[in-house]
Amino acid sequence: MYIVITRSFPPEVGGMQNLMWGLANSLSKHYMIKVFADYHEQHNNYDESVSFSIQRVGGIKLLRKYRKAYLVNEFIKKNKHIKGIIADHWKSLELIKTDKKKICLIHSKEINHDKGSFSNKRILKVLNNVDHVVSNSKYTKDLAIGCGVNSNKIKIINPGIYPTKEIDKKVLSEAENFLKNKNPRLITVSRLDKRKNHEKIIMALRNLKQIYPNIIYTCVGYGEEENNIKSLVKELNLEDQFLFLKDISQDTKNAFISKSNLFVMPSIIYKKSVEGFGIAFAEAGQYGIPSIGGKDGGAADAIEDGKSGKICDGNNLDEIYSNINELLTNNSYLEFGKYAKSYVKKFEWKNIIEQYKQIL
Repeated sequence: MYIVITRSFPPEVGGMQNLMWGLANSLSKHYMIKVFADYHEQHNNYDESVSFSIQRVGGIKLLRKYRKAYLVNEFIKKNKHIKGIIADHWKSLELIKTDKKKICLIHSKEINHDKGSFSNKRILKVLNNVDHVVSNSKYTKDLAIGCGVNSNKIKIINPGIYPTKEIDKKVLSEAENFLKNKNPRLITVSRLDKRKNHEKIIMALRNLKQIYPNIIYTCVGYGEEENNIKSLVKELNLEDQFLFLKDISQDTKNAFISKSNLFVMPSIIYKKSVEGFGIAFAEAGQYGIPSIGGKDGGAADAIEDGKSGKICDGNNLDEIYSNINELLTNNSYLEFGKYAKSYVKKFEWKNIIEQYKQIL
C-alpha cells in the first residue's frame, strides 16, 4: 500500500486537484492506495465513486496540517505493510515521522525562496531527506537545485492528462454559434492573474486586428485580474474581438478549445510566481491546437518549440505578436496542431504512471 497526502483534491476544482486525482487514480490500478485529503463539503458522493480509500481531514485550516500529520503517523504505526508515501507539497511531509520511502512533488512557486532564508531552510530539511523529489519540468528541477535541493534526488516527471472524451455535439454547436463569422480564433484557459500575461495578449490583439479584422480572443477563467482585463479591452476598443467566459462546464471549455486555432499563454515570472509546467498546453494539443508559451517557466516541457507551438519572451510584446502572426499566416497553425496532437500523447497518464512505478 502507498499513502498519498494532499492539500488539493476533488471535488475541489483546479490544476493541482486534477494532478493529485490523476496520480492517485492511476496508481490505484497497480497498488493499494490510501489518500489523506482536506475536507470538502461535497466530498461524500465523490469519495464513494472512486476505487481507492480517501480519508478527509477537516477542522480549522491553520491546525489541519497537524491533525492530518497525526492521523497519517498513527495509520503508519498500525499498518506495517505500507511501502511508501507520496506528497503533493513539502509541507505535507514536514511532520511525517517514518522510515518508509518518501516521495515529494515540486511545482515551482512553493520552493522559490531565497537561499538561506527561513522558508528555504524548512524546504531543504524536508526535500533533502526524502527518497525522491518529483519535479514537474526541467525548469522546476533547475530552480530546486539553485535553492539547494540535492540534484541526485530529483526526477522529472511531467503532469499527466487523460485522453479526451467526445464533446457533446450540442455543446460544440453552441460554441460555434458564439464564434460565428469570427476568424482567426485565439484562446487562453487559465486563472486570471498577472503571471498568465493576458495584458500582453490583448495588446498584441490590437495590432493583429489590423491584419485580421474578424479575429476573436476567447478568455476563459476567473481571478483577481478580471476587472483589469475587461478595462484594458474597453480602453483599446476591442470589445468585438474579445469573448470572456467563466463558470462554464468542462465540456463547454473543451468545445471552445477545439473550435479555436491557437492557444496563447506567454507566461512571465511575477513576484517569484512562475509557470512550473503548463498542463493547459498539453490539453489544447489533444484537440490539435498548437500553443504559444513563455520562455520563463516550464512551458518548454509542454511545447516543442517550432513544432507543436512556439516559445517566446512573454515580456516582449513584439515577440508575442510576431509568433502569433507567424502561426496564423497561411494557416501554419494547422501543421503545428497536427504535430501537437501526436506530441502530447506522451503526457497521457498511462505513460506518466510508468515513470512513477520506476521510483516506487
